[in-house]
Amino acid sequence: MGREFVEIFDEWVHTYDASVGGEDPEYAAVFENYEEILGAVAKKAVSPVVEFGTGTGNLTAELLEQGYKVVGIEPNAAMRKASGEKFPELGILDGDFLDFELPQPPNSFTSSYAFHHLTDQEKERAIKLYASILPSGGKIVFADTVFESEEAKLGRIVYEEGEGHANLVEDLKREHYTTVPVMEAIFRENGFDVEFTRMNDYVFLMDATKR
Repeated sequence: MGREFVEIFDEWVHTYDASVGGEDPEYAAVFENYEEILGAVAKKAVSPVVEFGTGTGNLTAELLEQGYKVVGIEPNAAMRKASGEKFPELGILDGDFLDFELPQPPNSFTSSYAFHHLTDQEKERAIKLYASILPSGGKIVFADTVFESEEAKLGRIVYEEGEGHANLVEDLKREHYTTVPVMEAIFRENGFDVEFTRMNDYVFLMDATKR
């Protein structure tokens, strides 16, 4: 359920904001247009909102700025502390994409840079679960690294190897990055209409609305 990656964030919590801010050149392309990406997620959501993987609270801030009622869910204790200190009124909850409790049913599930922690099979379970909770017109708005095809993914790995980006290459091989056709099929089979918008060389905005 993605929790095999939780411990990575015990250390990354200290430099995460610098990384997403473009200070790590190895990951610059991954986080290009970061603020625009978060803003796009927030603008597509409908309140009340559940945010998975609050991290240091960057998307949370965008959601609150829109005036939404937000429930934050974060599996890593260090990240829960970081986002909780920024937004003590929220009470960030321990949970993940597949294991969570909600104080009330939401109209939107949102996330940024986190859904790739799940395998494709787990992604399908998650979307099916959200479909059972959301009302008609409810939204799933996720921004994450997704590739146009498996060939595109392999090509990106070869490119990053050529650039000497060993850490990024390790990430691309280790985590569960999926493709647009796979995600489109999952959404549609579970009763969602979905649009994909490319935000940079890595990230697509996935805007799914329950029929």
